Amino acid sequence: MNLPVALNKESLAAWRQVYKLLRHSELMAHSAGFPNDALLATIISSQSLGHSSLPPDFGLGQARLAAMAHRHFPKLSFILPESWTPTDPLPEHQELVNLLLRYRAGLDESEYDIAVIVATACRGKDHLWQDLGLNNRKELSDLFQRNFPRLAAKNNRDMKWKKFLYKQLCEEEGIYVCRAPSCAECKDQPECFGPEQ
Repeated sequence: MNLPVALNKESLAAWRQVYKLLRHSELMAHSAGFPNDALLATIISSQSLGHSSLPPDFGLGQARLAAMAHRHFPKLSFILPESWTPTDPLPEHQELVNLLLRYRAGLDESEYDIAVIVATACRGKDHLWQDLGLNNRKELSDLFQRNFPRLAAKNNRDMKWKKFLYKQLCEEEGIYVCRAPSCAECKDQPECFGPEQ
């Protein structure tokens, strides 16, 4: 006999976390052993549950997604939903990708895919680590350290990553939006440097 089970909010969140861990474990069991496999498994697992702002193709497009998936998880196939249509990227999407690629470590070809995925996640409304579907900000900092170490080193005051990326774009273009002469004097400093929950 099957009894109906009512899940409260906490129970539902716990079951989603269990599913995410199972999906992550499945991906890792079929991973190729590249440095970004675990990171991509987390991003893919989160997106499959709707725990990120990423679209089903992660901003890569069907062909690039298939190539990335085959490289990192060669025994699994990824199929986009039939009813899904790509969203328009941010106007600055390619500029964000180019910024990240200028600072890539040059150790693995997946750095290109990571750059596109990060730029795509920037269209989300939450902290960048949440928009990517990562578990915490440390995972995002590790992503930058591994894939874009020189850019990570520039964020030496631990600015929130999305704000930091846009600040870098503005500085490269010679556009200074902040009115304060320095971050230390800015009334909005907690918004840029405060803790991310």
